[in-house]
Amino acid sequence: MVRFVLSWNIIAEEESAYFEFIVRDFVPRLGQAGVRLNEAWLTLYGEGPQIIMSGVAPDRESFERLLQSREWQALTQKLKQLVTDYQLRILDDEDKPLQDE
Repeated sequence: MVRFVLSWNIIAEEESAYFEFIVRDFVPRLGQAGVRLNEAWLTLYGEGPQIIMSGVAPDRESFERLLQSREWQALTQKLKQLVTDYQLRILDDEDKPLQDE
């Protein structure tokens, strides 16, 4: 298994479109691709990213294929229209970063 963490800040004017996209497209399509989201946090007060999601994929190779797929590119392109400060971090078995996007 490979673990990953996604984080970003929602563009204030895009909140409605953002939540609709996350619920209707982003999360379901990740699930269809074999990615399981474990946790999601919404920061209401303080510093740091507004949204943090963590999940797992079956293995590094399949996750790498997903990251290079047209579907992933389309999903992240749409997401990046609704958010700022997007970051993807792939973690090793000791939760140390292996790759950042």
